Amino acid sequence: MPRIKIDFSKCTGCRYCEAVCALEHFKVVNPMKSRIRVISDSKNRTFIPLIAGPFTDAQCTNKTVKVVGGVEMDGCSLCPASSCPSRHLFVEAGTGIPLKCDMCGEPPDPMCVKSCFSGALTLVD
Repeated sequence: MPRIKIDFSKCTGCRYCEAVCALEHFKVVNPMKSRIRVISDSKNRTFIPLIAGPFTDAQCTNKTVKVVGGVEMDGCSLCPASSCPSRHLFVEAGTGIPLKCDMCGEPPDPMCVKSCFSGALTLVD
């Protein structure tokens, strides 16, 4: 089954993936409508793309600190759950509908991967 592989060490933080995702699904450039978000730690110049996963009603149990590339990050911010009662990272602005990556159709042809010039996103089996 194809999936999007993320190499955070290659991410430049350009957020172009967010723009093309929203454009593909909503015909508007609005990162708040994107199914991918780039979490950034500008102090340490670390950028981590996150892709919306399935919705869950469960409360977050990932309240730990994770170390990514030598940088401590909040585990909740790295969780792939698209939307949970603890946060609203992947909820469509205005409607409250949880967003989930659909790999841009069948067969998978994710626009975020096609537009990632740094190579941080790749489609793998």
